[in-house]
Amino acid sequence: LGRPLDDPAGEPRREPFLYDSKDLTTHAVCVGMTGSGKTGLAISIIEEAVIDGIPVIAIDPKGDLGNLLLTFPELRPADFTPWVDASDAARKGRTVEEQARWTADLWRNGLADWDQSGERIRKFADAAERTIYTPGSLSGRPISLLESFAPPGAGVLADPDALRERIMATVSGLLALLGIAADPLRSREHILLSTILDDAWRNGQQLDLPAIIQRVQSPPMARVGVMDVNTFFPAAERFELAMSLNGLIASPGFAAWSTGEPLDAARLLYTAAGKPRLSVISIAHLTDAERMFLVTAVLNEVVAWMRAQPGSQSLRALLYMDEVFGYLPPTANPPSKVPMLTLLKQARAFGLGVVLATQNPVDLDYKALSNAGTWFLGRLQTERDKARVLEGLEGASASAGKSFDRAATERTLAGLGNRVFLMNNVHEDQPSIFQTRWALSYLAGPLTRAQIATLASPQASPVERAAEPPDARPSAPPPDNARSDVAQTRPVLPSAITERFAVAVNAPAAGETIVYRPALRAQATLHFSKSNVAVDEWRHVSVRAPLDGKSGDPWATAQVTGTALPELAAAPTSGAAFAPLPATAADAAQYAKWTKSLQSHLYRSQELRVLRCSEPRLVSGAGETEGEFRGRLRHRLREERDAEIEKMRASFAPKLARIKERIERAVQKVEKEREQYDQQKSQTLISLGATVVGAIFGRKLLSTGNVGRAATAARGYGRIAREQGDVTRAEDNVDSVQEELQGMQRELDEAIAALRGEVDPSEFALEEIIVRPRKTDVAVEALLLVWEPWNVDASGAATPAFSG
Repeated sequence: LGRPLDDPAGEPRREPFLYDSKDLTTHAVCVGMTGSGKTGLAISIIEEAVIDGIPVIAIDPKGDLGNLLLTFPELRPADFTPWVDASDAARKGRTVEEQARWTADLWRNGLADWDQSGERIRKFADAAERTIYTPGSLSGRPISLLESFAPPGAGVLADPDALRERIMATVSGLLALLGIAADPLRSREHILLSTILDDAWRNGQQLDLPAIIQRVQSPPMARVGVMDVNTFFPAAERFELAMSLNGLIASPGFAAWSTGEPLDAARLLYTAAGKPRLSVISIAHLTDAERMFLVTAVLNEVVAWMRAQPGSQSLRALLYMDEVFGYLPPTANPPSKVPMLTLLKQARAFGLGVVLATQNPVDLDYKALSNAGTWFLGRLQTERDKARVLEGLEGASASAGKSFDRAATERTLAGLGNRVFLMNNVHEDQPSIFQTRWALSYLAGPLTRAQIATLASPQASPVERAAEPPDARPSAPPPDNARSDVAQTRPVLPSAITERFAVAVNAPAAGETIVYRPALRAQATLHFSKSNVAVDEWRHVSVRAPLDGKSGDPWATAQVTGTALPELAAAPTSGAAFAPLPATAADAAQYAKWTKSLQSHLYRSQELRVLRCSEPRLVSGAGETEGEFRGRLRHRLREERDAEIEKMRASFAPKLARIKERIERAVQKVEKEREQYDQQKSQTLISLGATVVGAIFGRKLLSTGNVGRAATAARGYGRIAREQGDVTRAEDNVDSVQEELQGMQRELDEAIAALRGEVDPSEFALEEIIVRPRKTDVAVEALLLVWEPWNVDASGAATPAFSG
């Protein structure tokens, strides 16, 4: 991260200041005023993590972190030209080209001063795919946040506290986007939306905004608590909430929030091929309410991803947030605070490191930040800031069972200059002072939207496009211009046939009518089992098959999804028309045949694909993508590497301890010899003085006493010489033992460096294994005739009015 200093005002030593990546699993906080070098330090931490193969999600409220994409290994002036500030060049009396040449020289020389070069820039650039996302804007790569409110993973659903936290934060973020400051315990809006999400997610149903609006108007529950839903929240007032939500859909900016990649932590951390990602999420262009909504959504997604990971003591991934002011305040409870607290308290067990930065320490919840094991402290602006920082350090040290010297830390903080930081790490014996290194990335300052668009212009690779999930939304059939077969009443069916109606979420436009078309909907359970790859999974699926009367086997074109059946109504929308029903669908006996044929279809068509790696020996989990699996393989090797490094350090520890003991004894010997030398020197001077006095004032110059004292003084000079020689030999011995210690330390460092081999996840040889469901365990739990609403215009062109 830089070079160590013995004191804040001193010159840095030449050796590098190293930080163990494992220490980030206990999180870090970076505090410093504007100009302290805080952003440069944060960028260096991210660069080092990426070089070590650690994927990073970086939330960027100011626009500075996009600089991580500005890497120029050749350090050519032309590389810098598009990014230098023309106005800054003009103020300095330079053309843009001259400024670019000056900047290229500055970066080349700055890197050289820190023993770095363009090769290390290239190493950083090649270590991960770097992407800049701009939610709510199409300038960078967009993220879809309002298109879907999908259920969280199984780990969250199985944990009542985690599910409650996820629902509370999601609803709080959505209401904040509407400008509604809602108390989760008192706000009717919050309670109603939370109940709607809880009901849908527990039933495995995925909602979007239109579906939420529909449920606000017609809640799926009769009561909220012990009160009737209309008493708790009258229909007229629910309509106002529905209109506010509808305003989001109707707003011009809705498209930017509902298009792009889905918000998926796994995709933000790894590519489809398993290569680590550095995902910069830029939110500088958003309003405060939009930022809160976005940050809350990202943190919730990271929490859900975290809970799906196995435990680890090695660093698996890094979440960095710049300028966390307002998202983790000491007293208020914004939507972002709950998931942030969850990460700070629990993420270390999963190998997820959280790094937070701020220049406003008084506005942070320091009780929460007592969970941070490392504090990077730069120059602070006020005494109040210092007091709050010391309070946080004291809490962190107490949590780790470490002593804390408040007075010494306060003195050090007072002397910090630019790019000089005090690091207090609970994993180290004492605080350290260091100067930050030169950044590999070009620090151009906050990026404009046009610059972000330039950086984000390359499209996703063919591999990623191939990995995109297909659109699960039913496609409209070709326009049906023959309207004569549409009836205003639905067919009368035998009571043995269960008949339901898909809920319409898209109202017909002017000139359109609602036409219900028949389809089969089924809920089934599959059991995949294969002992030699440790697969034993039960999977619930829903099946949709339109009944167009053209195919004898409706399952031939069926859609199978991993979700539960959507909400179905017992009655149709009034005034709707109905398409013809095939004669077979009116025969109750046919449903038993369709159930058997569906069982056979699912047995033949459904499969579970797992990947197996022989070295390291590991099998992918059910539903784990190849990219996620390769990322897990990389992390497994990192865990093994960290264990080997710890073992190596443990083996060297006794040798280093013995050498340090020898140094301590040698230093004591030097002090003893120097003390004897000083004592002999003093005695000789006294003896010489006595001789001189006796010679001057005595009666006989060559008296026996004077001659004896002179001889003693002469012998004293001889002993001084011998004592001085002893001191020199003792000092030489100290130097020799210290050289031996340095040699042993170099040997350890070289052994550790040999273990830190680079791992390319694409080089892992993977075997694909296909697991079929057990035929005897394919169970169709429900088979329904479902009428699906379509909006049909005068020409017969139809669009689905339902979801799922």
